Amino acid sequence: MKTLVADSIPNDQLDQLEAFARQQTSREMKDVLLALSRCIRDGSDVVVRGGTKTVLLTPAEVADRLGMSRTHVYKLLDRGEIPFERVGRDRRIHLEDLAAYEFKRQSARRVLAEQFARQNSSEADAISELADLL
Repeated sequence: MKTLVADSIPNDQLDQLEAFARQQTSREMKDVLLALSRCIRDGSDVVVRGGTKTVLLTPAEVADRLGMSRTHVYKLLDRGEIPFERVGRDRRIHLEDLAAYEFKRQSARRVLAEQFARQNSSEADAISELADLL
């Protein structure tokens, strides 16, 4: 799954995107562009996927999208971290399940980063207090 970082897009460019979106005759395109702009401004995560058709991916495709080895993807499948279905002897992963796994993985990373930040802050505060006592 590719991740695009959009938090460095200047507000004037987002204004231009919104102006362009309002000129669109297709209601769907207008809604997508305005929602994208709003999410970027809010700093929200955005997942883009196709229509309502179920998309099935091979473990190799999943590995490519997640940027990891196929062997590691098979371990995730075996542990039940990513749901799959069997097609004959092969395994197939629903795109929706992959998106849910990636969201959960990114959320866990964020929580861990916040815990480390708090821990480092607490250590720095304790050291500062000790330094004040000496």
